[in-house]
Amino acid sequence: MEIVLKSGFLFLSNLGGSFLENKKIRIQKVIADRGFTSRRKAEELIKNGLVKVNGKVVNLGDKVLPNEKIYVNGKEVINQEKKHYIMLNKPRGYVSTVSDELNRKCVLDLVSDVKERIYPIGRLDKDSEGLLLLTNDGNFMNSILHPSKHVEKVYKVTVKPKISEKQLTDLCVGVKIDGFLYVPFKVNILKEKYDRSVLEITLKEGKNRQIRKMCEAVGLKVAKLKRVSIGGLKLGMLKIGEYRELTSEERKNILR
Repeated sequence: MEIVLKSGFLFLSNLGGSFLENKKIRIQKVIADRGFTSRRKAEELIKNGLVKVNGKVVNLGDKVLPNEKIYVNGKEVINQEKKHYIMLNKPRGYVSTVSDELNRKCVLDLVSDVKERIYPIGRLDKDSEGLLLLTNDGNFMNSILHPSKHVEKVYKVTVKPKISEKQLTDLCVGVKIDGFLYVPFKVNILKEKYDRSVLEITLKEGKNRQIRKMCEAVGLKVAKLKRVSIGGLKLGMLKIGEYRELTSEERKNILR
């Protein structure tokens, strides 16, 4: 066996039959590595019986060779060699999905010139705007979405009427909705007028429509909601509806 070190990576050669190619890997990891979706979503697809290998439905925990053909809902999961890490300034009126059965505008319409298939990392609801990340790197997606990572997301929220001290305290302490306690990481008042307040709300674990539900529970109506940062990544001067690729340094910083 020959051991070769190239550019910081370890390569093993003369293994007879290629050890690396014959090592089986969990199916959900292979699906994520090919950029089809996140590992967590892949696990859901497997649990729902939508994943096949060699014509047979697989179970969660099954393993495959890295080069085996995998099908989801009859469509082959193709390895996408070029990885994309995109920052989009999502406008209001767009849904954060790949497609929509109601024929609403989707965020992928704004990045239609990207040839590879990419997916939104998390969601911003149709009436919200701001920073949305998209990628075809399943591991990167999983790293941001996994609750254990506690990646902070900061939102600028305009509410009506002007927030009271009690409402602010209730938001900070947390609000119980449908049996679940919704607790933000931080809430700050940025501006106040006679009929509205502008808040900065930071979340570490975002539930579906969490900010809107919390505000509604304490008697506030969200007039505008904009996500301005994720981790160490800020929206900056990126115009509404435009996008750009993240730098390698930005990708590292967001997960610190």
